[in-house]
Formats: sequence, C-alpha cells, structure tokens
Amino acid sequence: MNTLFDNLPQKSAPLAERMRPTSLDDFVGQSHIVGKGSLLRRAIMTDTLGSCIFYGPPGCGKTTLANIIANTTSSRFVKLNAVSSGIAEAKKVIDEAKTELELYGTKTYLLLDECHRWNKAQSDCMLAAIEQGHVVFIGSTTENPFVSMTKAIVSRCRIFEFKKLSDDDVTKAIERAINDTVDGLGNYDLTVTPKALSHFVWASDGDVRVALNALELACCSTTPDKDGKIVIDEEIASQSIQKKALCVDESLYYDMISAFCKSLRGSDSDAALYWAERLIQAGCDPMLILRRLVVHSSEDVGMADPRALVVATSALTAFKNLGLPEGKIPMYEAIIYVCEAPKSNSVVRAKYAVEETVATKSDDEVPYYLRDANYKLEKVEGYKYPHDFGGWVEQQYLPDSLKDEKFYEPSDNGEERGMFRSKIEKKIKKNR
Repeated sequence: MNTLFDNLPQKSAPLAERMRPTSLDDFVGQSHIVGKGSLLRRAIMTDTLGSCIFYGPPGCGKTTLANIIANTTSSRFVKLNAVSSGIAEAKKVIDEAKTELELYGTKTYLLLDECHRWNKAQSDCMLAAIEQGHVVFIGSTTENPFVSMTKAIVSRCRIFEFKKLSDDDVTKAIERAINDTVDGLGNYDLTVTPKALSHFVWASDGDVRVALNALELACCSTTPDKDGKIVIDEEIASQSIQKKALCVDESLYYDMISAFCKSLRGSDSDAALYWAERLIQAGCDPMLILRRLVVHSSEDVGMADPRALVVATSALTAFKNLGLPEGKIPMYEAIIYVCEAPKSNSVVRAKYAVEETVATKSDDEVPYYLRDANYKLEKVEGYKYPHDFGGWVEQQYLPDSLKDEKFYEPSDNGEERGMFRSKIEKKIKKNR
C-alpha cells in the first residue's frame, strides 16, 4: 500500500541525484564508449554486457551509466559500495545470484562503487562467481584499475575509461535541470544569467554533480524579487560553488596561461611570477598553475636538471596541505627553480618518437635472453647481468627489427651533458 511518504526520498534527494538520466538517449558525454553503434551501447541494449570496470574522474557518468544498465536490462541488479561492504555482503549477493540463475534463469548484475577500495580477500571471493557467470560484475572507480585493483579481477573485466565531460556536456546537463518540471527546477520562476551559467560550467571542471548541486544551492538560497522571480547572477554563482569568478574574459584567461607557460620555457622568472599572480588574482585555481608547472618541469627542463620535477611536485603537495596564502611561497619557489634551470626537451622528443614507433610498426618478439625465466619449461640463457660487469655491459635490449632505433637523444645542456659523457666513457672503457 502506498503511503504519503513513498516519494519523499526521491523528492528530498539532491538535484544531481534526481537528474540522473535513466536512458541512453538522455545520457550526456562519453560518446567514445556509448555512442551510436558502439560496443558498450550494443551490449547494454541486447542485455549481453559482461563484467566490466568503469573508471574516470568524478561526476563524469560512471554510476549513472550503471543505473541505466539496471533500468535497461531485464536482469536482477544489486548495488554495493566497497567502502561499507565486506566479504559477508559479497557472499550473500553471490549465493542469491546462484539461486536466481538456477531457479529462474535470471542473471544478476552487481554494481560495486569505489571498487578500488576492496582488498585482495574481498576481491578473491568474487572471482569464481565472475568466471562461472553467476554474477556480472560492474565496478566503478576514480582510480586507474590497473594500478589500484587486484590483477585477478582486472583480467576478468573489460575496462572502459571515462573522460572528463566537456563544457558543452555540462551546459546541457544544467539547462536540462533548469527546465525539468518533474525532478528539476522547472517549477521555479528561475533565470540564470549567461555569465552565471558559464561560471557554473567553468568552476565545476567537468563534474556535473558539482555543477548541479551548486545550481540547486543558488536557487534555494536566493530570495525572489517582488515579482517572485529568482535571478542567479555571476556573484551568486561564485558564492554557491565556492570558487571565485574570473574577473577577465575567457580569451584573456587562456592568453595569460599561455604567457605563463612560455615564460617558464623562456627562463624568465619575473614574467612567470607576474603571470602566475595575475592568474590567481583573476580567480584562476592555483592548482592549474601548479599542474602546468609539473608538466613543464619535465617538458622543458627534463634531464638537464631532474630535480626540477621533484621541486615542482613538492610545491604541488605543499600547496594542497597549506592552501592560500602560505602555499604561494613554495609555489613561487618552484616557478623560479623551473625558470632558472637549464633547459632540455629530450624527454618530450623521446616520448613522441617512441609513441610513433609503437603505433606504426608491427610488434616484435622479446629477445630470447630477455624473457622471463620463471615458470618456463625450457631454460632461458644468454642474459648478461650488468652488475657482473661493473654495472654496464654491451647488450641488445630492443627487438631485432628495432635494434638500431634511437628514441632518446641527450642534449648538451646542464646535467644531461654530464650523464651523456659518462655513458660514452663507459662504452669507450669497455671497448678497450
């Protein structure tokens, strides 16, 4: 029997939860994996989806897509969270899934949120159920599963990487929430100015959940005018999402980021500090500056002074712990260090060269003497252990077809010059 309170949980849920799409047609973004004709879309529509893991940044649609699968499939659907569930809950789901399959022929989908939080023992209890088809496992995580999850689970799942949503995707989600009269804010006499909308999109950084929850806070906390109209401007949007609005236009914002990056590369400390401070005072998130700094410490300094990467990443960590204003001190120290360090782009050139080779040339076999000697029936011989020869010995490590390829070409700048000479001297000494 229905009661007065049956619909209360849904109506009282946050806007982001209420506005979750329930069909693939309403799903926003991730066209590379759920676009028309894609493998994942076909598998969902035909109820033939196997065990898989969705991973990507927060608010990009991982859990939403799992819920769409639940609504689309005729199978049983169970949801757990790895933070609060353990082996007992997993075993209960497996036992119930076996019963449903044996008695009624009904498959069970298990959605596990934050799946990287399961330890090895929790993961191992699920292996047999996945292999035998008692459970179709769908993991959702913000962490790279190849790094954060047990290999046994990962090897049994297809991995789908979700990308951060574009500005257009977030805009569509916000506009849908503004106009929806059932679950959204369509029953309010609400106006969101173009600048406010742009700020919600920019400040959310691809996270729809952040954008929608900020929009709901702005709507519910803004007093209507005398005509009953709620107007959300840029100032209200800035307060609602707790991120200062840019006081420059979008073109100037990106121009200043470009100027900052080019000043780092051009070894001009004064200019780099100036553009960094301009960006911060304009409302730019300092973490963007620090992330660019980490990239340029490898892209433009690289092997000429490998300590630059250590200084840049240390500044990023320090800022996370200190915040403003103290966090600017290690940040500016790192900016000066990266600027004043000798420059080399040999790492970037090596990256491009090896990417092109691997992408365009056929795979080749691993040289016999470099193969894993464990668990082999035959004995692997021929490998020269460098430490038996003083730390270095002449030996081919690339496949035969690529044995003369050169990806890394050292520059003659900074410490890279010394490292290059040391390697040459070792070879000369050995050849004598």
